[in-house]
Amino acid sequence: MDIQRIAAILLLVAGGLGLAYGGFSYTKETHKADLGPLHMSVEEKEHVNIPIWAGIGAIVLGGVLLVAGRKT
Repeated sequence: MDIQRIAAILLLVAGGLGLAYGGFSYTKETHKADLGPLHMSVEEKEHVNIPIWAGIGAIVLGGVLLVAGRKT
């Protein structure tokens, strides 16, 4: 497998996952106060939305790369 084909497959998978889940979330730890030996921290849950056009664009680009790879 060449690099173009691997990139095309990764784009297809990433685009499909982006459309299926619509985003992802992660936990961000922030330090709010340090008072001597006492350390207070807060964990905030963040959510990142993936636009529909980005998922569709990744799928289309992956398909174009797969088709272009076959012709050469």
